[in-house]
Amino acid sequence: MEPNFAFQHCSEAAPVFVMIFVALVILTCLIVAIIKALIFCKIFSKAGYCWALGLLMLVPIANIIMPFVLAFGDWPIRKEMRLLKQQQEKPEA
Repeated sequence: MEPNFAFQHCSEAAPVFVMIFVALVILTCLIVAIIKALIFCKIFSKAGYCWALGLLMLVPIANIIMPFVLAFGDWPIRKEMRLLKQQQEKPEA
């Protein structure tokens, strides 16, 4: 029997396809992580926190804690708004 050249060619090309697939998965994960970081940096900035806190969403334990900080914490922007309202409500002497 003659060796099957098509099967031999396929087995040599398989590692190349696996490497390309792994590279695409890594690239996709990197792009998603960058977009996620940009979004959370913008959210923290709008809430009145330092924008760099959004980078903590890339840290494994911090990405569980930081949404609770956003949800239940007193935002600096809200503190500033309350202070401004109190200053406006005070009667001028």
